[in-house]
Amino acid sequence: MKFTRKKLHYDDQLIQLIERYQNDFYRLAYSYTKNEQDALDVVQDSIQKAMQSYEKLIEKEKLKSWFYKIVVHTSLDFLRKHKRVQVMEDEQLQANQRNFHDAYENVDLEHALDDLPTIYREVVILRFFEDLKIEDIAFILEENTNTIKTRLYKALRLLRADLKTEEEF
Repeated sequence: MKFTRKKLHYDDQLIQLIERYQNDFYRLAYSYTKNEQDALDVVQDSIQKAMQSYEKLIEKEKLKSWFYKIVVHTSLDFLRKHKRVQVMEDEQLQANQRNFHDAYENVDLEHALDDLPTIYREVVILRFFEDLKIEDIAFILEENTNTIKTRLYKALRLLRADLKTEEEF
């Protein structure tokens, strides 16, 4: 019996991009999944999808935005497939509390972001945490640039209102 190996079509540019921005891609996936292992799975699935469809990418100069788009869509697919409540064992919870180091300077901001509807949260994350341009975000989310600007404006208004309410307490 002879085995044939399916050849994947991609070049070093894709591999270099993934290696260079792996932490950014992981952080983006984590912002959706809120779980380390799930975020790693999303990134791994995204890499596989990118390698399988790299040949179809016409505008190679948009490689980074294209890969972000794959991560966003893979994250959303993951969340749809795995709608579940994460239950943490007492031992794991205590271990996490002992080693807890909050990377966020502002916990209220983190909670306010979590409270935003997904369409607003993803625009804020891509713009301010991933430092992407409005045009790149529009490409990633497959929306018009004016739609992205409107969502960003509304998201910032919602965040401001939410944080202002937090301050009052």
